[in-house]
Amino acid sequence: MSLLSRLVRRARGRAIQVKSPQQLTAMRVAGLLVADALDAVRAEVRPGVSTAHLDAVAESVIRDGGGTPSFLGYHGFTGSICASVNAEVVHGIPRPDKILRDGDLLSVDCGAIVDGWHGDSAITVPVGEIEHAHAQLIEVAEDAMWCGIAAGAAGARLSDISHAIESSVEKWDRRHGREYGIVEQYGGHGIGTEMHQDPHILNYGTPGKGPRLEVGMALAIEPILTLGAAGTRELADGWTVVTADGSVAAHVEHTYAVTESGPWVLTARDGGRAELAARGLRISALGD
Repeated sequence: MSLLSRLVRRARGRAIQVKSPQQLTAMRVAGLLVADALDAVRAEVRPGVSTAHLDAVAESVIRDGGGTPSFLGYHGFTGSICASVNAEVVHGIPRPDKILRDGDLLSVDCGAIVDGWHGDSAITVPVGEIEHAHAQLIEVAEDAMWCGIAAGAAGARLSDISHAIESSVEKWDRRHGREYGIVEQYGGHGIGTEMHQDPHILNYGTPGKGPRLEVGMALAIEPILTLGAAGTRELADGWTVVTADGSVAAHVEHTYAVTESGPWVLTARDGGRAELAARGLRISALGD
């Protein structure tokens, strides 16, 4: 179990933080700053670029926007982003000697703090030309994330999100004729005045269990999938987690708020309207 996983587990057992509309609006500022940072990183991804360069790009965008990187210095972490390449599942440390190559799959996790409120989001992007199966893996992870968010409206149970994520992955298992690995040790979490809060959100499970979701809760939904088995191991650096079988992994994440009008995706520029509408949710009134 990685250091970050232990810290998240230690935070469990506290009450789920409920925010006012004004506080959610403040979180939206942090969320959009994370979106800016990830857009800037995505634009720099190409063969020959180091993950340290991408880290510097993200930090510059966050600080120029009036924020502070959530990850930098977090219990000793040395980057403003987690940059995980290919079989690295999560928490990859940015380094000058980690150079991207054509065909790589890069997962970038990024967080920012603005006025004490956190935003958190992750993307997986291709480096140059990637294998078709790797491109499919990204699509499967993204669809699972959006299905999870769509299932997380007010009144739903926490495990309804988990079940929606797993059901989406199983749908793609059947369509693609393969079984994607759902990494079990890591998942989504509450977020607000801390980056990791209760509740922990599994990416699998039966529906109708756990606390009922309330207006004002903010959650980070983050499926982590592999092209092989779901098992992982931690490297000697104490942070980087890799697939046990060496298969490629994808990690995506958005922060969203539970509102009376439906899920408001704080780290998506349109608040999640387009993706949620594609899954049957018509969101008519959001904070922006």
